[in-house]
Amino acid sequence: MDWTEERRTSLMETITSYRRSCEEVPQARVLLLGPVSSGKSSFISSVQSVFNGRVTNRAMVGSFSSGFTKKLQSFNIRGKKGEDHTGLVLCDTVGMSEDGMTGLTLHDILSVVKGHVPEGHKFSPDQPVSASETVGYVKRPSLKDKVHCVAFVVDASKITTYPKGLSTTFKQLRKHISDLGVHQVALLTHVDQVCLQTAKDVTGVYESRTIPDVMGKAAALLGMSTSYIVPVKNYSSELDLDVNTDVLLLSAVDHILQYADLYFQDNAPQNKELKTVLDL
Repeated sequence: MDWTEERRTSLMETITSYRRSCEEVPQARVLLLGPVSSGKSSFISSVQSVFNGRVTNRAMVGSFSSGFTKKLQSFNIRGKKGEDHTGLVLCDTVGMSEDGMTGLTLHDILSVVKGHVPEGHKFSPDQPVSASETVGYVKRPSLKDKVHCVAFVVDASKITTYPKGLSTTFKQLRKHISDLGVHQVALLTHVDQVCLQTAKDVTGVYESRTIPDVMGKAAALLGMSTSYIVPVKNYSSELDLDVNTDVLLLSAVDHILQYADLYFQDNAPQNKELKTVLDL
C-alpha cells in the first residue's frame, strides 16, 4: 500500500471517473449489509467526508431497537467538492439483528437486491415487502433498479462475541445473493479497536499480527475467503481528515467497484446471450 497524498488523489480520480461497462445503468448500486452498529452508516459518511474534503456526519438510518428511521436510503458519492455524481451509489438500510428476531428479514433483503423496493421504503417486521402491500413496489425492476454488489459490514471488535446464529444467517444470505449473480465483499470496520499498532498508525494495518487473525474469524463468520475481506477505519471522533485513513477507505471503495463491474460484465447483452446458448 502506498500511503501518500498522490495515492489518495489517484484513488479519488479512479473512483470519480468510474464508468459502468453496461451503458443502460447510470450508476453502480452497492448495498451495505451488517448487524446493528457494525459501521455501515459511518462508512458511507467517511467516504463522503473524503470527497467533501472535511469530516462530516450524516443522519443514521438506525435499527429496530432505536428511534431512528428504518428505511432504504441511497447515497450518491459526489466528486471532490460537490462535483458531479460518481458512478457509485451506496445503499444503506436498517441493521440486521444479531439474534435473528428483529431487523431486516431474508425476504426483505432479497427484495432490495432484486430491485423491488422503492427508495425511502420504511421496513417493518410485521409487514414484509410485497407487490400488494408495499407502496411504490417495483414489479418489473430494470438492471438499474437492482443491487449490483453487496458489501457485508462486520465490526472487528465484536467478531468473537457475535452469536452463532448470525453466521448461519450470513451464510444463508450469501447463498441466495450468489444465486442472483451478485458478487459480494466484506468490510471489516473498527480495526483500530483491536490492534494498538493500527490505532496509533493506520499504515500498520497490513503489518499487524492481530488483524489477520480477526480477518480469519470474520471469514469464518461470513463463510467467505479472507481475500474478499477489506479492513477499514471509519471517521468517528476525528475533526480532520487523515491521508492514511483516506487511502484505506478509498482502497475499499475501489475494491467494491471491481466486483460491481463483474456484475455488469456478467449481465452485458452479449454475455447473457452466450450464457443462454451454453445453457441450452
